[in-house]
Amino acid sequence: MTDATEPEDDFKPRHVDWRLWRRIAGHLRPYPRYVLTMVGCGLLLAVVEVLLPLVTAGIIDEATGSGRFQRIAVLGGVYAGLLACFALLVWRFITAAGLIATSVAYDLRESSFARLQSLPFSYFDVRSTGWLVARVTSDVTKVTGLLPWFLLDLGWGTTMLVGIFTAMMLVDPQLGFAVSIIVPPMAIATWWFKRRMLESSRRIRAANSRITASYNETIAGVRTTRMLAREETAAGEFQVVSEDMRAWTVRNALQSAVYLPVVMSMGSIGVGIALWAGGVQVREETGLTLGLLIAFMQYAMLFSQPIQELAQRFVDLQSAQAAAERVQELIEETPAIRDSPEVAARIDATPADPPEGVAADGGRAVVETIRFEGVGHAYVEGERVLDDVSFELSRGTTLALVGATGSGKTTIAGLLARWYEPSDGRIVVDGVDYRERGLDWWQSQFGVVQQVPHLFSGTIRDNVGYGRLDADDDAIRAALERVRALDFVEALEGGLDFEVGEGGGNLSQGQRQLVSLARAFLADPQLFIMDEATSSVDAETEATIQNAVEEILRDRIAVVIAHRLSTIRRADLILLLDQGRIVERGSHDELMAAGGRYRDLYLAQFVDEAERRIIG
Repeated sequence: MTDATEPEDDFKPRHVDWRLWRRIAGHLRPYPRYVLTMVGCGLLLAVVEVLLPLVTAGIIDEATGSGRFQRIAVLGGVYAGLLACFALLVWRFITAAGLIATSVAYDLRESSFARLQSLPFSYFDVRSTGWLVARVTSDVTKVTGLLPWFLLDLGWGTTMLVGIFTAMMLVDPQLGFAVSIIVPPMAIATWWFKRRMLESSRRIRAANSRITASYNETIAGVRTTRMLAREETAAGEFQVVSEDMRAWTVRNALQSAVYLPVVMSMGSIGVGIALWAGGVQVREETGLTLGLLIAFMQYAMLFSQPIQELAQRFVDLQSAQAAAERVQELIEETPAIRDSPEVAARIDATPADPPEGVAADGGRAVVETIRFEGVGHAYVEGERVLDDVSFELSRGTTLALVGATGSGKTTIAGLLARWYEPSDGRIVVDGVDYRERGLDWWQSQFGVVQQVPHLFSGTIRDNVGYGRLDADDDAIRAALERVRALDFVEALEGGLDFEVGEGGGNLSQGQRQLVSLARAFLADPQLFIMDEATSSVDAETEATIQNAVEEILRDRIAVVIAHRLSTIRRADLILLLDQGRIVERGSHDELMAAGGRYRDLYLAQFVDEAERRIIG
């Protein structure tokens, strides 16, 4: 799986991967009517364009010959009918193409989003938010914007070329061959220029990205630049990337400026051949009429149009191929953590409304015990972050994890929630390996309160209710009251209707934490993970949150990742971790009595906090 976008700086023309595009074309299957309409209109449009010069020839020959008004009127009517058909077909295929592009874009974005929802956290650990957003926005737009037009031009362009050649050969084979000699050099020239224009365009976009990044960085660091008197150096660095942009822009402009005259000149050669050779035949009255000569000249000019369009579409395929790969690979990404076939079969066999005491996966609905048995883990092979961790939890107990950054605290919580799975050892739930339980059911049993809580844009009602979408206002208020948050919510303008802003920016850190606790409490999970929930708030708010936490953890299994050791004195079991191993375990009183590292850490924090309170 590609985990980064294709570097623009390293661009090299690539062959079209037809197997990839066949997979992309598979997304057209739900829309056969639109596809057939668009392709059919393209074919008919090519036929109409091939017929128009012949009808024109008939009108000219009648007008310069016998001049029979009735026949000219009939041919004029046919010409008008063909023009009406032309307009109708153009309108219809544009409509069909738009519907295809919109519908397939919708499907791709929906499939991509659904796949992202099913992927484990490890997938997001190595991919930036911007990378993921680009997959379902710009990449999808690029692919779906090309797909219908490629299919259209493939049908229209090939039919147009075959139709023009056939018409010319039927009228005058010798002149037809003479005019068609411009096709190979025109195709080669078009392909050559398009490839190079594609490369220079990509180079321009790459240079533009570097200019934008340099400009943003300069603006963000303008104070540092001024303080260190590095204005001239910064200007020189910007000039380098700007010069690269200028060079590639000039090259692209030159290529575009040369390409059009070259193709037009080749088309003019075809017209010249038709005019010269056909003019001789008309003068010698060999059977070629003036009208047919004009038709040949029109065909010679029309030859270049499908060639240019087809060449452009093949170049577009190459340009969009990286985007197509990224979109398709995301949709086809297989989650590393998923239900086994046996578990999936058990879930399918379980009724939608299972009996009391039975979970959605057919197992026990109530979790009584959880046991880590020699659990080890490595995010990257060969770099272990957890080693031989064993402990047991039962319903109603709280586990506190203590240790330095990188000691394995968050990894234990992540393994417990099955955001990751152990590299070795196993996690047993009520005597059963938790991989034998349904993934969705297991993860739905957790309430998670993070150090920096995330609130969605919307009201407090929306954010608390996110824990249980069918909850009414009474249930939401009850949850807020249980976590000691109802008073501050009712004091806000609008109460439950108060807009929290993007990321909860209209609330303080402590208020966001209390809303997050209420949301978790409303979901009524069996297990809680508290990730340093009080480390970023003041002492008064910490006391409020701590009381709320004790309330919601009652009769549940809880794992608390502790920063302030004073908040975990009532934990049933404390594990002190160091480099992925448990070095001390016990209750607070037991560890203090043991006089080990935990006691030293606790006393050091106690003295430090006392000093801050005195100074503050």
